[in-house]
Amino acid sequence: MFVEVGFSFVCVLMIALINYQKLNSGHVQQLRAIVGDDQVSTAVAERKLRAQDMSRHEERLGDVVVWPRDAAQVADVLRLANEERLPLTPWGAGSSLEGNPIPTYGGILLSTERMLDVVKVYADDFQVTVQPGLGYKDLNHKLASYGLFFAPDPGANATIGGMLANNAAGIRTVKYGACKDNVLQMEVALADGRLIRTGSRSIKQASGYDLLHLFIGSEGTLGVITEATLKLAPVPVNISAVTASFDSITAAIEAVVAVRGSGLDVAALEFLDEELSELLTRENGLKLGRSPSLLMELHAAHQATIDHDLALVREICLEMGARTFYATADTAQRRGLWHARHHLFETVLRCYPGYEWINMDVAVPISAYPELVAFSSQAMADQELFGVLLGHAGDGNLHVTLSFNNGTTYERAQIVNEQVIYKALALHGTATGEHGVGIGKARFMPDEHGPALGVMAAVKAALDPRGILNPGKIFP
Repeated sequence: MFVEVGFSFVCVLMIALINYQKLNSGHVQQLRAIVGDDQVSTAVAERKLRAQDMSRHEERLGDVVVWPRDAAQVADVLRLANEERLPLTPWGAGSSLEGNPIPTYGGILLSTERMLDVVKVYADDFQVTVQPGLGYKDLNHKLASYGLFFAPDPGANATIGGMLANNAAGIRTVKYGACKDNVLQMEVALADGRLIRTGSRSIKQASGYDLLHLFIGSEGTLGVITEATLKLAPVPVNISAVTASFDSITAAIEAVVAVRGSGLDVAALEFLDEELSELLTRENGLKLGRSPSLLMELHAAHQATIDHDLALVREICLEMGARTFYATADTAQRRGLWHARHHLFETVLRCYPGYEWINMDVAVPISAYPELVAFSSQAMADQELFGVLLGHAGDGNLHVTLSFNNGTTYERAQIVNEQVIYKALALHGTATGEHGVGIGKARFMPDEHGPALGVMAAVKAALDPRGILNPGKIFP
């Protein structure tokens, strides 16, 4: 399949890759003229800070870091890079997990870290326009006074631009959707320096090609997002958190399917295996024990509604054999629960010294989730690997975190990684639910997309004929 799909990509793009120019002092001076002397650095320390994301993919130093402050500067930097055939990689917060912003071919590392403005809040329309470097947690802090929030929640304080470029999701996807469901309009700088607007502030849009969603999830390979208008949601009046533990993974996953099948509008529905449940019990005081567990959150405008939903969730969990069931509306307890969930990987690192880890994600239709979880657990056992399972179970997204401490166990972890991905594809799912393709998932793209990958390559070639934008990502 690679011959069929990948050949067109090689023809239209790889020639450009081998003809990159090496960045020189003249280029640096031109960059300083565009953005200002204090917005450009070739210092090794600055480049090393942005040489690797949160993944295990090999670090690579860019040749220069550039911090534009507005869309015009971004466009001018791209125009220069295109004219001089200099590879350019956008950088947000570096919180990604598949090497998405690693400057694989060196060149210009374009950081949005100083593009932090909230351009305008349209409170009556439940919308906000922001620059791409603003962290989503920082945005929600600013929106709190309006009683509004941006719903996608990947955990880390990822930048809005990075979230959109990666189509990030997180714990609230089951209710509010991923980033692609929460953006209305974007301004994008193209490889040749043109600035375009895609979408509109109208909720309903039926005009022309859907370029807006073409750029979402493109990981900076088609253009650089310079501004975005986002859909907001009212901060819910009534919120309750739920924890439930079960005798087996099968029972816990059956409860997930039952809750989703009941029509309940849960805002979050997370799965933890017994290892992680015990860890959170010991380290964070949660009442889970060593049992597969579910963490849930429910939102409602009226207390009567949330009381009814909680009663139904409790009934479902007990029917599926829940050992424990605990619900709370206490704000401090609820925030403590999700703080523990969001910092779970850091807890794993602290409590299991001597191991290194591979964090992977796949997603399948919700009906296939029990089979995927069972397969993943067995695959780890077959390779005699220690690992943990967790996921945004409400939308079929599973994270498999695999440990290794030497070359042999690393190879076995890679075997499990591959087996789980191909199982997800066989179940009509995807190789990546929210981490994106980046470097790590590129080799699986022909199997997932078939001839459609050649169409993607043609789009890439049309918008970025010299291949300067984030080269080495998405395509095998």
